[in-house]
Formats: sequence, C-alpha cells, structure tokens
Amino acid sequence: MPAVTVENPLTLPRVTAPADAVARPVLAVTTAPSGFEGEGFPVRRAFAGINYRHLDPFIMMDQMGEVEYAPGEPKGTPWHPHRGFETVTYIIDGIFDHQDSNGGGGTITNGDTQWMTAGAGLLHIEAPPEHLVMSGGLFHGLQLWVNLPAKDKMMAPRYQDIRSGSVQLLTSPDGGALLRVIAGELDGHEGPGITHTPITMIHATLAPGAEITLPWREDFNGLAYVMAGRGAVGAERRPIHLGQTAVFGAGGSLTVRADEKQDSHTPDLEVVLLGGRPIREPMAHYGPFVMNTKDELMQAFEDFQKGRLGTVPAVHGMTEEGPQEA
Repeated sequence: MPAVTVENPLTLPRVTAPADAVARPVLAVTTAPSGFEGEGFPVRRAFAGINYRHLDPFIMMDQMGEVEYAPGEPKGTPWHPHRGFETVTYIIDGIFDHQDSNGGGGTITNGDTQWMTAGAGLLHIEAPPEHLVMSGGLFHGLQLWVNLPAKDKMMAPRYQDIRSGSVQLLTSPDGGALLRVIAGELDGHEGPGITHTPITMIHATLAPGAEITLPWREDFNGLAYVMAGRGAVGAERRPIHLGQTAVFGAGGSLTVRADEKQDSHTPDLEVVLLGGRPIREPMAHYGPFVMNTKDELMQAFEDFQKGRLGTVPAVHGMTEEGPQEA
C-alpha cells in the first residue's frame, strides 16, 4: 500500500489533541458488505447500514479492491452520468484513466486523487489504461461521494487533480503514524483539496501498537474506515478491522489505535478519517444523481435521456447506456 510515504516520519510536523479536548465516543461500528461495480471490479460499501444523519455531507464510499488482476482482467466503468455532488477518487495502488463528455479527465496513480465536481451534470468514464489491462497488476483505491448544498448543485463541472506530492504529511508525537491530509485541515495544516462543503479527509497509517488522538472540529461529524489491518477506536478502545466503519459521537478529539500484532500481509493499520459539516438539507438520491427533491431527480433523468448532460465522444464509437452508479 504505497500511496505516499516517508522514511522517517519524525521529520514531519507533529499533531496531537489538546489535553482538555472532549473525546468523541464511538456510537457504532458497522461492517461493509462486498459487491461489484462498473464492469465487475470488487468493492466494499463502507457506509452501508449507517443512518444518513451520521454521514451528512458524505453520501457513500466504496473501497475498490484490493485486488491482484491477471492479464486481461482489469476493469473499469462504462460511460455514466452524474449530477448534484462531487466524486473523490483516491488511488492507492494501480492506475485509473478518467474522461468526461466535456473533454476533462486525466490519469491518476499511486497516491493521487481526482476530485470531480459534477455540479449541473456530465457523462463520465473510469477505466484502467490499455497497458494495465494487458499486463494485469495490483489495484486498490477509494471513491467517496460528497454532497453539494442546494446553492451549488447546478454549478459548472470542475476537476481537481491532486498529485501525491502535494498532500500534506503529518505525524503523531512519537512518529508512529503517518497522516496524509488530502482535503480540509488538521491542527492548522491544510490539505490541497478544495471543497464546497467543509470536510476533512485523511489517510492514516499506524505502525503496530501506535495510537493517535487528533483534534477534530466540533461542528464536524467523525468517521473512520479501515482499509487494512486491525485496531481499536475511541478512548474505550472498541475493536475494528478491515472493512469496518466507526461512527463517532460529539466531541473535540478522536482516537485510533493499531493492534500490536497485524496480519503477515498487512504490516500496519490503514484507516481513512472523514469529517464534514452537515448540510442538513433534504436529499433525493437515486443511482448517479443526488438532488434535493424528487422533482429535481426526475428532471436529472429527463435531462440525461435528452442528451443535456453531454454525449459520449464519437472517437469511442459507443452509445450511451442507462444510468449506473460508480
């Protein structure tokens, strides 16, 4: 799990919560069901079964892989529409190409993030490059959906390509954790991702036995999803492992700890920490559209069917397919 790393974390700025910060309790730990997305790549649905009031402004998150593809096996998604939210695609291992009906897109690889604000809508495709299809290889990443407030839902689409070298790197006081701030801020250190809805997104790697207690904005919610390894969350040290999400309650700090012993193929605890200021607006969500009302949702489908979200570039020789999630 390379993402972006450093040889000596103690060279990085160190972060810890104030001693008087109120610890966030763990409200629940849920286990993600497994499924398949797009053309058939495996995913874990990280937020399945969690009440939206604990997720807002996040909508869903898929852990894509971790999978070792044989030659000819790598898969992506066909062309599909989006409207009303942002997709955040974080590639830990492997390569993904993105393209949209407006001519945007690019390639992201180990530790890169593509932040796509769908806004008023577009058509989009995600696929491994041809050379990866031919050779096979490791593929592992996350896709997070972030809601947009009503005032921004019909804004013009926008891309942010966040390269691994621009991510803000931090550590814990003892150097036992590497914190990659992709978006938002942590203890005054800001990540490169620009968000319409205030959020924090961190990929943390904790060495066996390491513990982090981080300051956390009290007006944000708090979530922790384990991508690899096992450990504990909260001051009460509630057990958590690969494929599980912890939902934190109110407070000014959150705690994550790695078990002393990890699996042989997973040397560290890998966890994504998410926080966001709830939008607290009505949400109408179906497939690739996230709006505020059912009427707006129906309008999105009509606009897609009439070609108002764009058309597939002719060079692909493809016809539009029905709405699909990605």
